[in-house]
Amino acid sequence: QVQLVESGGGLVQAGGSLRLSCAASGLTFSWYAMGWFRQAPGKEREFVAAISSTGGIDYADSVKGRFTISRDNAKNTVYLQMNSLNPEDTAVYYCAADSATFRYYVPLLARDFGSWGQGTQVTVSS
Repeated sequence: QVQLVESGGGLVQAGGSLRLSCAASGLTFSWYAMGWFRQAPGKEREFVAAISSTGGIDYADSVKGRFTISRDNAKNTVYLQMNSLNPEDTAVYYCAADSATFRYYVPLLARDFGSWGQGTQVTVSS
């Protein structure tokens, strides 16, 4: 059974930084792309960033240049470093594991991900 546990969320002032972590278990972590999504109140869940099993990376346009996704296969953990945060980044952030192994492209769609964490709240005050 795949388990994804996010941590690192919190309250931060605009311009500040946070680092989210997602610890994975129940899967051969290095075989799977991992992603981060977020959902703000009253809005649909949206793609933030993803990293493939081979290290390919993609970001949503809204976070490019500010957020960095990385993974440590030895620790079964994926990270999201978030810099220059603004109030529009306020949301619950979810970690997700690809539903397929060794996908040849970086998955961007929620339907490509088969396992999800419970989410961690990020609140950016102005």
